[in-house]
Amino acid sequence: MPAPLQRRGPRPLLLHLTLGMLKSRGLDGLWNNSKPDSPNWNAAEAIEAAVHAALHAAQGSDASQAPPQSDADLIAGIAAYRRHPWRRDLPEPPHIWAEGGSRLLDYGLGPADGPVMLFVPSLINRAYVLDLMPKHSMLRWFASHGVRPLLLDWGWPGAIERGFNLTDYVAGRLERAIAAVGRPVVLVGYCMGGNLAVAAAERRPDLVSALALLATPWDFHAPDAGRARSVAACLPLLEPALAFNGTMPIDALQTLFTWLDPFGVGDKYRAFGGWDPDSARAALFVATEDWLNDGVPLVAGVARACLGDWYGGNDPVHGRWRIAGLPVNPATLRLPVFVAAPGRDRIVPPASARPLASAIPGAVLHEPAAGHVGMVSGARAEPVLWQPLLSWARSLAL
Repeated sequence: MPAPLQRRGPRPLLLHLTLGMLKSRGLDGLWNNSKPDSPNWNAAEAIEAAVHAALHAAQGSDASQAPPQSDADLIAGIAAYRRHPWRRDLPEPPHIWAEGGSRLLDYGLGPADGPVMLFVPSLINRAYVLDLMPKHSMLRWFASHGVRPLLLDWGWPGAIERGFNLTDYVAGRLERAIAAVGRPVVLVGYCMGGNLAVAAAERRPDLVSALALLATPWDFHAPDAGRARSVAACLPLLEPALAFNGTMPIDALQTLFTWLDPFGVGDKYRAFGGWDPDSARAALFVATEDWLNDGVPLVAGVARACLGDWYGGNDPVHGRWRIAGLPVNPATLRLPVFVAAPGRDRIVPPASARPLASAIPGAVLHEPAAGHVGMVSGARAEPVLWQPLLSWARSLAL
């Protein structure tokens, strides 16, 4: 596990600067007009064409002229982010269980008869997005409202975890973490953590009393099957890195996320450069970007399954995803379920998350007007998600 993050985002920096140059010179169509759903489409060739166009544009420009204003705004926004004084300093709660690099953090005991909510984040980002900063900590807010929140921090994949597959994470580590609580829990999965939570809840109904799924993808080909397949098509390019160290590097993961919204990062940094650096809005932006750039490598076995089987084959929605040899079928769940499909999510579009609510009998569908991260830690996270989720959890005791 590396030393504490030295602010160096947005990652990968060269990619975002290249995309910024493409956009400022009117060449963004080279990316937007590619046809990932074509049978002859090739991810490597598409990337190579975009980079060559950017280099050609740079070589053909007059060095005596100032760069386009949008380039200057992008660089100014990145510089403003890097010099911002905010640093995360929230105290870490104690852990009640640990295995390998993973720990189960306890955010408060709460009343004896209150619900225990065990939060399961994604494997590819740090768990502290749910405890981001004062006034933007979902876990501390729940702890102050009569709930005992527990957070499964997956940790940094070490020598043991590098040999893991999805069965090892679900049927092994996740189930043992839940069992360590000593009583049934409300299992709350966020993003990819929701997929793991669905599988664990189906396998161990004795350990899970209710299930909440926040921005959890299920139909990976909705609403754009071509874009999903284009992500899967990158897997052969990543095989050398996967074979070399047993993980997908952080910058490779960030590149795949960039593929989903190529110019979004540049746009938000251009805007940030004009904000008041002393504002609460600016501090929240910096905190969120620090988290986004402080990723975790994804172990090779899981990377191959996610890219090839989920994004490529859309296995979950077709019933082909298996844990310990058994298919994961949410239709078999017989427990209270809350599904949040945020309406402004670009990472997990609502059309990808809604099918879980349709597949699970009696599931409650909540569609907050928020994005993927804003739903759990943004300025309006409390009214759009925290309060509705708490109300649902409290209703379980009725």
